[in-house]
Amino acid sequence: MKLTVIGGGSTYTPELIDGVITRHHRLPITHIHLVDIEPTKLEIIARFAMRMIKAANVDITIEFGTDLHAGVRGASFVVSQFRVGTQAARHRDELLGRKYGLVGQETVGVGGFAKALRTIPVALNVARTIAQEAPDAILLNFTNPAGLITQSLIQEVPELTIIGLCNVPWNTRIEIAEALGVASTSVTFDYIGLNHLSWIRGVHVDGIDRSAAAIQAFRGLTIEKGKPGDSPAWTQSSIDLLQAIPNYYLSYYYSEKAWIDYQAHNPTRASEVMKIEEILIEKFKDQALVTKPEELMQRGGAYYSDSAAELMADIHNDAGTIHIVNTLNNGAVPGFPDSAVMEIPAVITATGAKSIKTTAMRNDIDALVRSVKDFEMLTIDAAINGDEDSALRALIANPIGPDISDARDLWADLRKENAGMIGAFND
Repeated sequence: MKLTVIGGGSTYTPELIDGVITRHHRLPITHIHLVDIEPTKLEIIARFAMRMIKAANVDITIEFGTDLHAGVRGASFVVSQFRVGTQAARHRDELLGRKYGLVGQETVGVGGFAKALRTIPVALNVARTIAQEAPDAILLNFTNPAGLITQSLIQEVPELTIIGLCNVPWNTRIEIAEALGVASTSVTFDYIGLNHLSWIRGVHVDGIDRSAAAIQAFRGLTIEKGKPGDSPAWTQSSIDLLQAIPNYYLSYYYSEKAWIDYQAHNPTRASEVMKIEEILIEKFKDQALVTKPEELMQRGGAYYSDSAAELMADIHNDAGTIHIVNTLNNGAVPGFPDSAVMEIPAVITATGAKSIKTTAMRNDIDALVRSVKDFEMLTIDAAINGDEDSALRALIANPIGPDISDARDLWADLRKENAGMIGAFND
């Protein structure tokens, strides 16, 4: 069984290798092929992965290279985790938001828009190549903005089985389980929304409703740990108003002004990550290193290995378990089209993910989700068709996007900073 990793030169890759090693008894992968366009970094990561596998004494062969077709040929699973433009483009995205008095962030608002325009054409090429070289493979998309990219892939390459993945639901389940003093495997969520725009409406432990206790525990995890100078945190009154456990990224929407103020006095996250990645690459070069270093947890994407590897293992074993993934709505959330990709609980089998029917969203949640989904669809149209009107309308439709009076200037700056990287707008 072959696993291909697109963006195999990412510092995330050792996380994924660790997850596969840990579950090798349930996920008997024999070959892992790492694909990346940056050969030097790719080789460093691949050599470290080989040492990890040798130290763990599991029978897995590591291959690596820049040839996408060779990489995906015959794969059972393909994990997408690439970044177009590297952290340098992310840094520019964050600064672009700040220039216009907006939230500057990687996956939401203006930054998410720019990243999507760069990513969609490349992601579609990857998916079409998989459909050609490994038509029975399952593509797990971790590439951000994960929900928006998954929407474009499912829409444009429907013949391929595609599931969008994010580590946030997995992480939150671990945090809530630890706060309640229970095993994470006993915790289930009434979870609804889009990627990086989701709410946990209810929490059950072994089938017993523990929602009130979980919300109280969430207060402890966020409010009580906040310190002066930290990034904006949830308040007790905001949690009381929501009566739900919000995805961390919702704070960019609910506390927009606080984030803009915070970012005015702090470096971009991209600049911080670049420093962490430099440290990690030097660590990975160490021939004595055979397990993932502690610094990897600072990189972001904690427990990515668990969420991705566990999902693959459950698909391989036709487990019928429930995971929170990005998949087609297909009637699960009332009032939304079947074709809308949403982040919701789904039953995982050998054929992929099947969404689970749930109740309608509360009106305030519904309104925000619809606005962001409309933004996603306009962005996809812009990226695929080079429609400038769709691009401008996507910007002003985004709840944390620019004023209409700034949209054209921002768009001109975005095009200039991303020249040659935004597909249909490259000409």
